[in-house]
Amino acid sequence: MKIGLYFGSFNPIHTGHLIIANYVAYNTDLDKVWLVVSPQNPLKPSSTLLNEHHRFHLAELAVEGASRLRASNIEFSLPRPSYTIDTLTYLTEKFPTQEFAIIMGSDSFQNLPRWKNYEQLIKHYPIYVYKRPGHEVTDTYGARVEILEAPLLDISSTSIRQWIQEGKSIRYLVPDNVAAYILENNYYK
Repeated sequence: MKIGLYFGSFNPIHTGHLIIANYVAYNTDLDKVWLVVSPQNPLKPSSTLLNEHHRFHLAELAVEGASRLRASNIEFSLPRPSYTIDTLTYLTEKFPTQEFAIIMGSDSFQNLPRWKNYEQLIKHYPIYVYKRPGHEVTDTYGARVEILEAPLLDISSTSIRQWIQEGKSIRYLVPDNVAAYILENNYYK
């Protein structure tokens, strides 16, 4: 089985993330897509992050009933900050019969040479890159890359958090069960 790992803070998970994950699950040779909730991105300040267990629960709610999508908290038990190569090495050892691949936007892909042990990453794992406007893939850095034209929504977790703080509705930006749970628990207030 071939599993694509889509890493993110998912703070909170939104429809844009889900459209990409679903598109990749059904329009590539991947069998499943795991949305890997990152406890702490080494490149992002953690002050605006909702507790990782809450973010993971929201991701689980978001993929409820989606047979090819799964929320994963695999990085919660790994040393921090979590680096993609360490997570992949761990998963490959833990699930030796599975094949893993990475899913990322072309904006993140441009930073690949700055990633920890990126040479090891591109040697062992294919990368599925969905295009983001203004971030053309001009160099593949020797990676096995599949470029995807996934439908993109111009919404961000940052603006969703801001809307919540301003008391605005986030309906349609996140799945209904996620919106209800955020509201019930006063997240991002």
